[in-house]
Amino acid sequence: MKKTLLLIGFFASTLTYAQDCSDLFISEYVEGWSNNKAIEIYNPTDDPIDLSQYMIIRYSNGATSATSGNAVQLEGILGAKDVHVGVLEKLDSLGVDQEAPIWDSLQVRADQFYCPDYNTSNAFYWNGNDALALAKGSVDNISDSELVDVFGKIGEDPGDAWSTDFPYTGAGNAVTKDHSMIRKSTILKGETSPVISFFDPLLEYDSIPAVVDIGGLTYGNWFSLGEHVCDCNIVSINEVTSNEVIIYPNPTTNGSFVVKGIDNADKIEVFNVLGKLKYSATINRDIITVELEDMKGIYVVRLSGPNGIVATRRAILK
Repeated sequence: MKKTLLLIGFFASTLTYAQDCSDLFISEYVEGWSNNKAIEIYNPTDDPIDLSQYMIIRYSNGATSATSGNAVQLEGILGAKDVHVGVLEKLDSLGVDQEAPIWDSLQVRADQFYCPDYNTSNAFYWNGNDALALAKGSVDNISDSELVDVFGKIGEDPGDAWSTDFPYTGAGNAVTKDHSMIRKSTILKGETSPVISFFDPLLEYDSIPAVVDIGGLTYGNWFSLGEHVCDCNIVSINEVTSNEVIIYPNPTTNGSFVVKGIDNADKIEVFNVLGKLKYSATINRDIITVELEDMKGIYVVRLSGPNGIVATRRAILK
């Protein structure tokens, strides 16, 4: 029997104030063409976390309640400072319409596939106007779950997608449909106080198109899935720089950005979504300007020195 989650009761029983870097949160949301749906969960803590204690809940078209059929239990153990990429399980190359397969380039990014049967669970069948909750608990007892993070605004239907105008009026540029939403590195915890007057999608996320055209061919813009840059993990095994590297403006709209705060590095490289080297230069100063082709997408900026990689950062061209 499907149990219903009442919005008011859920808020009243689970309203918490999360501490920075203390629990899982959503680090990337993918709403791509057709069935290309994925969500990335980040573990900002210093310990592995059992994902089976958590679930994803979908609130479709402004719904204020959800049942077990709108939720799915996560699977696996998520290591410290690591991410889990969940992808909709549509893998039949001959599938059509609702059974259309996800693109190969997204399949290879998956740590786990979810929700192969819509009638069993539709949690991963979101569109750009659906709110998603990351909650701790069981799909069989949603009413006793603890809210960990939420994407969008539960109870609001913004039409096709949330956009750059807020409170929502229907104007502005849609940014949650056919886009990937990447959590900003400055966000250190999930949204656990979802009773908000509006959802500004660009307040905590960067938005990029879900697909890019390169040389007349269309590619999925999934390059950022599988890793998350977060200030909870400023210094890691591959980031031993004593100064924080800053890229600005980021996102950029003219193909040019500045890399500042370089330390212990003598080389900079920039790679596009296909892993192709687009820029390389020797570093002999603390600040450098990078000029790229004005092409939308995600680029990985890698700084290296005599002892290996010093830092990696993500640059977004819009």
